[in-house]
Amino acid sequence: MNDLVPALLALEDGSTWRGFAFGAVGETTGEVVFNTCMTGYQEVLTDPSYYGQIVVMTAPQIGNVGVNPEDEESDRVWVSGFVVRELSAITSNYRSRQTLAEYLAERGVVGMTGVSTRALVRHIRDKGAMRGAISALDPDPQRLIEQARSSRDMNGADLAREVTCVEPYRWTQGVDGQWYPDRAFSHPELTAQSPHVVVYDFGVKRNILRLLVSRGCRVTVVPATTPADEVLAMQPDGVMLSNGPGDPAACTYAIGATRHLLGKVPLFGICLGHQILGLALGGQTYKMKFGHRGGNQPVLANGRVEISSHNHGFAVHADSLPSEVEVTHVNLNDGCVEGLRVPALHAFSVQYHPEASPGPHDADKLFDEFVQAVQMRRRAGNRQA
Repeated sequence: MNDLVPALLALEDGSTWRGFAFGAVGETTGEVVFNTCMTGYQEVLTDPSYYGQIVVMTAPQIGNVGVNPEDEESDRVWVSGFVVRELSAITSNYRSRQTLAEYLAERGVVGMTGVSTRALVRHIRDKGAMRGAISALDPDPQRLIEQARSSRDMNGADLAREVTCVEPYRWTQGVDGQWYPDRAFSHPELTAQSPHVVVYDFGVKRNILRLLVSRGCRVTVVPATTPADEVLAMQPDGVMLSNGPGDPAACTYAIGATRHLLGKVPLFGICLGHQILGLALGGQTYKMKFGHRGGNQPVLANGRVEISSHNHGFAVHADSLPSEVEVTHVNLNDGCVEGLRVPALHAFSVQYHPEASPGPHDADKLFDEFVQAVQMRRRAGNRQA
């Protein structure tokens, strides 16, 4: 690594971690968190839920399959920085279009390699996720420590407003990569038969939208701040509350809209959407010590263990929920709430990512469950009409 530029990561607790720069050679700040996925680094990079965070990968080598347009979960890289133990010297995959280093450099994202990520992750597990700063321009330790301490805190941060779409749009691509404009919108007979799902974009991942389209839904995506009355005016058969970054309690507009929608249409929340649903039902949320991020998290539901994909640093307080709210899923590592249900209001949610990307597909059936509820509402509406 003699030809690489030295870089330094400093944490707000005063600890420093040396390595070398790759991608964009510059400076960045963010909350330092770790992800335990063995694969899927490109999906991680383009997941809006990582906005404002420096992500440390626990897998020892990253970059070996390169990058490609098909695996992106949004239209940009959202992480503030990317830290790995070893950046692969070669790229070997038939789908690869460029190297990870080239990809990050083009997008102005600061990366670090050669970092002792095992020690860094153990430090975060012991001390908790904390703010950090990376520099390959002026790696002065004390300056970077102060920079980390003065950077934005995730507590109270309303980031969904910063990552959401500007205006509503329709999504018509399925999981097979094909676009279906006729099936979803243009053909009048199919339009009448297809259930309409409105998705709140708090930082939505594309595979959530693909899975809905592949199940025959017309999908409209709306900005995070869209009032509930505007959503109801679109005559949805169901509403999805998407994943996203930041502190859920700061998204007061989303909590209010969700409270207004409860009981009017089936609701399905994922990740941040799960937390917002919990808050709308009268619960409370809290910031976790270091969160869950990775594709190997065990969750217990109805006596069955599912291995699931996670990305969250906040959770819902189980004891804060009203009696009519059922806790359906529990994390087996720390016991935190992973799923909620209120049958009387046709609302349910999960903390983890049933769409995977990356991760296992144990929870795909949750999309089937939501679409069944949506179709039942549509049939009931047609009978009343």
